[in-house]
Amino acid sequence: MALSSLDEFVILVLKKDHCLQHEDASSSSSAPPSQVISISASEIVSWDLSEILAYASVKIRVHRTRLIEESSYFQGLLSGSFSESGLDHISVDWNLETFLNLVMCLYGYAIDVTSTSFLPLFEAALYFGVERLLSICKTWISVLVSSNDPASPKLDLSDLIQMWSFGLEHAGDFLPDLCAAYLAKNFMLVKSDEYFGSVPYELLISCIKHPHLTVHSEMHLADALLLWLDAERRMSGFSESRHDNTVNLMEQQKEKGMTHVYLKSVSPTYVKKVRFSLLPLSFIAGRSKSHGFSKFVDQSLESVIKLKKIPSTYLVDSLTDSPPADLRLRLTEYTEILDLSGCRQLNEASLLLSVLPNSYFSNLRWRKSLKSFLKNPEDDERNREHLSYGTLPILSFESLKEIDMSKCQRLNYKFVIKCFSKSFPSLRKLRAAYLLNIKVFTVLELLQNFRQLTEVDLTVDIAPIIPVQASLFYSGRGHCSLSNITRLTLEGRSDICDMGLQSISRLCDSLCYLNIKGCALLSDACIAYVIQRCKYLCSLIVCYTSFSENSILALCASISMTNEHMDSNSLAPKLQMLHMSKCEGISETSLFNLISQTQKMKSLCLRDTKVSDSVLCEFPGSSLEALDISNTTISWMALVRVISRNPNLKSLKARGCKNLLQLQGDGRADYSFPLFSAHEVFKSLSKGSGLEELEIGWGFSYFSLESLRPAVSFLRAISVGLGASLGEDALKLLSSACPLLESIVLYFQEISDSALASILTSLKHLQELALSYCFGDISIQSFKFSMPSLRKLRLERVTRWMTSDDLFILTQSCPNVTELSLVGCLHLNSDCQPIISGGWPGMISLHLEECGSITDNGVTSLYGCIALEDLLLRHNGSGIQKSFLLDATLKFPMLRLVSLDMCDAKEGGFDAPEEEEGSHFLSIVKISRCKSERCALGRVLAPVHRETLVMLWNGQNYTKTLIKQRL
Repeated sequence: MALSSLDEFVILVLKKDHCLQHEDASSSSSAPPSQVISISASEIVSWDLSEILAYASVKIRVHRTRLIEESSYFQGLLSGSFSESGLDHISVDWNLETFLNLVMCLYGYAIDVTSTSFLPLFEAALYFGVERLLSICKTWISVLVSSNDPASPKLDLSDLIQMWSFGLEHAGDFLPDLCAAYLAKNFMLVKSDEYFGSVPYELLISCIKHPHLTVHSEMHLADALLLWLDAERRMSGFSESRHDNTVNLMEQQKEKGMTHVYLKSVSPTYVKKVRFSLLPLSFIAGRSKSHGFSKFVDQSLESVIKLKKIPSTYLVDSLTDSPPADLRLRLTEYTEILDLSGCRQLNEASLLLSVLPNSYFSNLRWRKSLKSFLKNPEDDERNREHLSYGTLPILSFESLKEIDMSKCQRLNYKFVIKCFSKSFPSLRKLRAAYLLNIKVFTVLELLQNFRQLTEVDLTVDIAPIIPVQASLFYSGRGHCSLSNITRLTLEGRSDICDMGLQSISRLCDSLCYLNIKGCALLSDACIAYVIQRCKYLCSLIVCYTSFSENSILALCASISMTNEHMDSNSLAPKLQMLHMSKCEGISETSLFNLISQTQKMKSLCLRDTKVSDSVLCEFPGSSLEALDISNTTISWMALVRVISRNPNLKSLKARGCKNLLQLQGDGRADYSFPLFSAHEVFKSLSKGSGLEELEIGWGFSYFSLESLRPAVSFLRAISVGLGASLGEDALKLLSSACPLLESIVLYFQEISDSALASILTSLKHLQELALSYCFGDISIQSFKFSMPSLRKLRLERVTRWMTSDDLFILTQSCPNVTELSLVGCLHLNSDCQPIISGGWPGMISLHLEECGSITDNGVTSLYGCIALEDLLLRHNGSGIQKSFLLDATLKFPMLRLVSLDMCDAKEGGFDAPEEEEGSHFLSIVKISRCKSERCALGRVLAPVHRETLVMLWNGQNYTKTLIKQRL
């Protein structure tokens, strides 16, 4: 029908049958498909989109003038010579919901742009020529890409890929560039996305080239690229056409003696290097067999080891005048986490180069000024600070909140603190574990220089013996302002004495979490002092310390250790976590007073203590999530009482609790009653919200597991020890009853090939398998199944038959094992060393004991496991060289723990590292000595342990202690 000159409206007709590719086919319709609804743009404010979208056809009454002014498409259609210009009804073939939003935009109403709706709206804006909507879409995506607000909306990776592809065809460089920028900025988020392997090669290259590429570490970038390569190979079916985009994604170049690894596209203009010299050794070694990386392992290891040996000043001398990008950490304005853990090759030069602007390197004299700052770490402090802040334009990264520099042993931490305090003023979390050169005064400097710091973790390995004396004494520096620290971890710090911890506590009035596990030099009085001073403590880990009567009195507000007014409010009722394993000398009365006040407790560990039923029964809490009573005298009656009151229990550890199995008067097990008693325990557990971790022993059987089925469907870890009797049926039940299991540890249990096969073929998430002193008939057939997720494997006294060929099969079935313990494999020989180092080059922990003649010819072939941190070799053959400990510190740069036996010494003993040998990482060495005995018939019996020499290096003192027990 022709329009009169007075008619100012046009009717736009949309039908669902004509909707294009963005139509939601799954949307439900509450209206009959033949119904039509007529709506007016003048009444947009009253539109109900959900109701409108339910109709099969929609007629929209729109002002003709508005369409012509706001849309170039309708301007041409309605103002030109087209036949439609004279019609009052025009059909529009477009997605209904998208077009309704477009009309709302034409009339100035706000529309909701999301990850899903952006592309349909952007496409509509381009097609219909609506500049207003185009501007809204561009502004939305631009703000989203540039935003540093963690609460800002996120793009789904699948949507991002579609946007990028659409932009290449229709939107010029604008949209593809923004997509690459978003991917670069959010790389850590998208690398774990299920669609990451579908990211187009060109988009990935653009992302890696982008200056805003933000990753926690070079390791995370390399790991993501290897994952992408694997996914690309699977999708392309190893086709030759994809060869350049997959196998040759990494290309090596050498420049001035330093090794670089470049990411390369088919086009030579797409070049960006992966800084392999900044990778942890454990990552390089662990990925040495990965597709796309194996060919670069030798060069990468050479690069890392070379960097580890070069002092900071020599490193600066070796650089060219161009910016040393390959040595600089990736830091951007969006970086929130910096992970340097395991990068022992890092030194002050690497850090300083990373926090200087690119413009600094345009001055050809930059190396001279940098070298003047680095050449003498012992320069006058005032002069160093002047150099640092007066001549070096150090950048500030306000977004960075968390740093992990664990195992970065080469760093000078006085320098690190000065540098970090300027570059990372918002730092809140610092993890610096296994660093022996961090002392009490370093902690105090940290607290003073980082005003926003709330969490510090300085964990080291717990010494197996108590040191004779403190290695460090600290005297206060007068008044210091308080810090904001709420979490402090000092686990294993045998160098911290009373005075040091007291000095730290005076700065930490806000402390809520304190972990001093294994801090053996701290007295009970000191711990009590800290407890009383830190009035907000709610989590306390004091395992293997002198925590005793005074500390409990301080928790219960019954004693003052600070010479201040005693707060009448006890800390005990506020405690949510208390771990006190192996804390001795506590009376039952004191323990009773403490436990009876802990009504808010969520995690309670009483392992290896003298806690009794009468004490545990007084536990008043109902919020308990984790309970550890291992190796105590607790009975099933007390345990049932606690479990029944705490339905949210997620972790129960009760191995070694013999009283869970009722005994008769003569000490024999009463098997008529324990089924009932154990049943009560597990019946109570089955009523809870579900266990995630279980360690159990006495009284546990197939019937126990069967009764627990409702509670273990989400179980992640199970450890079954002495006193339990699972049997084959129970082991087979594990795979169906606990499909999410990641860790299985079995001691003294009956096992079989069929039971193991059931476990290993069904539990796809299994990461740890430990079989210790188990009995039954198993063979290598049990281990021929692919177990790519397995990381920890312990076979102790269960595979006596194992040969070199069997060990090779293990390396093929479990290629990603990083922790291996073999005990009693009597048929292994020296041929096994290259099998281990070749099959598991990323090994971190290796324990071999009574394994045939593995070390008869020395240990040279084990040096291929370059990332080893923990090594135990005992009774494997007397071929270990006298210089092994000295050699090991060079061949294994990350080695911290070594256990040997004099029986294996080729020359009767071992040379120990010198006390002043501070360049190595080794902290604990245990060397056992045995003596041979003969029976009445004169036959030589198995060696009997006589003593252990323990050598400890805590970063300052080197001690040797001989003890009459085996460690």
